[in-house]
Amino acid sequence: MARSGSVSPDRGDAEVDEFVTAILGASWVLVGMSTRSVTQVESNLTLTQFRTLAVLARYGELNLQRLADELQVNASTAMRMVDRLVNGGLVSREENPATRREVILCLTSDGVRIVDQVMAKRREDLRRIVRKMPPNDRQALISALQSFTALGGSPAGSNPGTLGW
Repeated sequence: MARSGSVSPDRGDAEVDEFVTAILGASWVLVGMSTRSVTQVESNLTLTQFRTLAVLARYGELNLQRLADELQVNASTAMRMVDRLVNGGLVSREENPATRREVILCLTSDGVRIVDQVMAKRREDLRRIVRKMPPNDRQALISALQSFTALGGSPAGSNPGTLGW
């Protein structure tokens, strides 16, 4: 027997499944939008490579281990990604003058340009969709997405609008 004011387990599971299905549908749209925005700006860049650029854009200069931590990959995977981006002229690798054993990574001007263009394209695509939504749906979506983002583990202290991913 359900407690007063609570949702029965069967109804609760069905409601959760309905939300999960809706979120999966939205994520399909968002991942597609993300992929298109990258390929429209730089056709040879993968989504994973763009994510690396976006992390560097967010933090400025990072050492390899911190970049790997932010990407949630091991350092050797991050190094291979950085090598490709350095060869493509999108990331620079400089010796840290303070330690000389550490390498500092940052975006080149081309890397910054690509991140800016991709993010502008994404914002344009999102605005196009949001403008089609009824105002009440927009408000409900804002509240739901803010809660989802907070509970989903958005990077500490981050502004999701600046994540670039």
